Amino acid sequence: MNARIRLLVVDDDPSVRSMLREYLEGHGFAVAEAASGAQMREEIGRELPDAVLLDIRLPGEDGLVLARYLREHYEVGIIMVTASGDVVDRVVGLELGADDYIAKPFDLRELLARLKSVLRRLQAKPATDAKAQPQSAQQPQQPRLHRFGRCEIDLESRRMFEVGGDEVTITAMEYDLMKAFLANPNRVLSRDQLLLHTRNREWEPFDRSIDIRIGRLRRKIEPDPAGEPRCIRTVRNAGYMFIPNAN
Repeated sequence: MNARIRLLVVDDDPSVRSMLREYLEGHGFAVAEAASGAQMREEIGRELPDAVLLDIRLPGEDGLVLARYLREHYEVGIIMVTASGDVVDRVVGLELGADDYIAKPFDLRELLARLKSVLRRLQAKPATDAKAQPQSAQQPQQPRLHRFGRCEIDLESRRMFEVGGDEVTITAMEYDLMKAFLANPNRVLSRDQLLLHTRNREWEPFDRSIDIRIGRLRRKIEPDPAGEPRCIRTVRNAGYMFIPNAN
């Protein structure tokens, strides 16, 4: 890591901003600060950062609103900073597209490790995208709509619809989960694999965020939302499996 990697710390506590700036600059990063959403936009207008450390509890626009704004407009790393007990805020932040979270009070060494992990994934992404080759005349046209339980998802437009019905609202994380399942039909994916597929981090013991997201997704796509899951099945002590054409 070096000074060419630019970070933006968004926190209304000046002592926290000062501490993070001193520590991260000591590890070779260029660090800018913002105390509010308005200041965050000003800083981004001057120079786009590679990653944003975003406190959830901000005056005016809170961190969840700002995370949605960042994910919709920019390709930057987002690490949410939450209070230690705010499980719901952490899950919502990840669903909005945050790459990771860390709870206050945090160890600076853990923050640095999480930040480097997010940056590595972002730096690896263009190489992954570059592997995609133009479709040749001999290759079959890929279907635009993919069946997923009682719904169909358009991966290109990131939209989902009930079969023959209305559009179903999905979050960024739900889209990433379905994309991972569609790429791995009839294959068990562990919680760790699913978290990595959704731009998150390695699974930690007692981490229930992936289970919560799977539960929400099931209510939208299962043929019988109140019954036994048939489309996304739980494999005991292993993870989850997507079953195509479940009915």
